[in-house]
Amino acid sequence: MTDATRILAIANQKGGVGKTTTAVNLATSLAAVGKSVLLIDLDPQGNASTGLGISRQARSVSSYNLLFDGVGARSAAVETKVPNLWVVPASVHLAGADIELVTAERREFRLREALREHTEGFDYVLIDCPPSLSLTTLNALVAADAVLVPLQCEFYALEGLSQLVRTIDRVKSHFNPVLEIQGVVLTMYDKRNNLSAQVAADVREFFGPKVYTTIIPRNVRVSEAPSHGLPAIVYDMGCPGSQAYIQLAKELLKRERGIEQAAA
Repeated sequence: MTDATRILAIANQKGGVGKTTTAVNLATSLAAVGKSVLLIDLDPQGNASTGLGISRQARSVSSYNLLFDGVGARSAAVETKVPNLWVVPASVHLAGADIELVTAERREFRLREALREHTEGFDYVLIDCPPSLSLTTLNALVAADAVLVPLQCEFYALEGLSQLVRTIDRVKSHFNPVLEIQGVVLTMYDKRNNLSAQVAADVREFFGPKVYTTIIPRNVRVSEAPSHGLPAIVYDMGCPGSQAYIQLAKELLKRERGIEQAAA
């Protein structure tokens, strides 16, 4: 892990909030503007790997090996079709990782140690976390500089979010003092639905400036893209969802510059 590399965990314990879609398309957007990006697929479902066109045969070394076999991130990285973007894929072995981590030495620090000294040359490492507050997710939070939270614009959006915030605070207190919430991204926004607007307003009231101005709309083309093994940005750059993720990347980079200036 180097000072030049920013590690962002993309996390929400609630499934179906656009977490993996955000991870894949944000990584692609950052790569498109010349940033060198490594995406770590830490979700046993492996959807980020599939969405980037990584075949099952190309997953012989995976994020599981980062956690248990002392493999460094760069050794496990697979080149994608997107220039400047690499992925450490997920494999079926990851499904049992939480059980194995229970008795593992330094169980909270496994991913952090796999990234230490092994991310040189990458501007950003994005970690697509499992949809749970598990030991695997804990590893991501301990390894990360900050957390990006995708939040679906639906009724139950804020339910459980306080639990995630408490978990982040505990990780900061006990394992990773630099950890912070980098931002909250509103996803699956339906402008025809008054509830979406109400949820967005509630989230902005709760989190204030932590919430990104960019909102990711519901978009059929974004949903279709993974079945072609492509990020939405590549599959159809002109669709509203792709354009939103491009704007999100611009906003993220602007926010990151502000963090750098504040630290200087």
